Amino acid sequence: MDHHHFHGKDIPHIKLDPKMKIEDIVEVYARSGYNARKLGEAAKLYSKMIKEDAVICLTVSGAMTPVGIGGIIQTLIERGFVDWIITTGANVYHEDHFAWGFPVKQGHYEVDDMKLYDKEIVRIRDVFIKFYETLEAEDQVIQKMFKENLIDKPFTSAEFCNLMGNITKKKAKFPERSFIASAYEYDVPVYAPALIDSSLALNLAVHRFRDKVYNLDFVREIIEQAAIVYHSKKSGVVELGGGVPKNSAQQTGPLLDQILRRDDGGQDYIIQITDARPDTGGLSGATLQEGKSWGKVHDAHQDMITVYADSTIAFPILALYVLSKNKSRKPKRLYKKLGKYYNNLKEEFLKENPSKFYDITKRKSS
Repeated sequence: MDHHHFHGKDIPHIKLDPKMKIEDIVEVYARSGYNARKLGEAAKLYSKMIKEDAVICLTVSGAMTPVGIGGIIQTLIERGFVDWIITTGANVYHEDHFAWGFPVKQGHYEVDDMKLYDKEIVRIRDVFIKFYETLEAEDQVIQKMFKENLIDKPFTSAEFCNLMGNITKKKAKFPERSFIASAYEYDVPVYAPALIDSSLALNLAVHRFRDKVYNLDFVREIIEQAAIVYHSKKSGVVELGGGVPKNSAQQTGPLLDQILRRDDGGQDYIIQITDARPDTGGLSGATLQEGKSWGKVHDAHQDMITVYADSTIAFPILALYVLSKNKSRKPKRLYKKLGKYYNNLKEEFLKENPSKFYDITKRKSS
């Protein structure tokens, strides 16, 4: 796109009014510059996704739920503004503390961690979690959940989280404090592709020693994710941070096009909130435009916005804007459709590729 002209909006001499609403401040951001402008544009793009009835994936890296962000995710699910989720095991694990009433407190980052260890306090930056009253109590909950469930049969992390949501919804003290419970209620698939890299998986060790086997079907999982995109007229992602959740959502395009030899993959819209640098070559900081070369996005020139900011600051503004601006949508209830989506994509692939092996000479070449 050619931006070499003097036709842009006038930069406002910003005036704030005590009566301003979130829509007003986002409009101020969007007409400003730097990352304020990007945040304003991102909020408007999220609203556009909703209005155009896109299937929206939320990816959440790191540990966002210990600071309460799960409550925002829950509200977006209930309003129909998030249709499926890819996150870390840590976010699922720590979110469950709130539902069961296990304490999570504000602490401080200027501390002696040797003293915290002696006091049995675990620290995530300036958030304090009790070792026994919270972590070990949560471990007991997880261990009971999976003592007799998902054993000796393949399962996806979406099935794992759906089971957690089911039990939390029915048995937890405060199920209204859990986005996992709401995801179960609204049939929103929650994938934690790096399940092994979390306390969720660690708690299965006690059962494995008693010869109970857990088989994570990671291949079905990636196919299900691609099948969601395949069945979506419009598909978008809101990315909080990078890492495995970001790549899992974006690799749906390469799976559909590079591996399954289709020509319809890639996301229509992506919003990325990140503090990672692009020049180090890491996926977390990779620009959305770079993803076009991999077939991760449809168009590198539009509906792709990166906001360089702390997600704990930017995401609440983004979410509140769409909650204020958009009417609730009917839940898409994708979880119940995953089997059908998988089989449709499988049948289409086998029909177009009856041979067991690819003929690389038949591929299009530039």
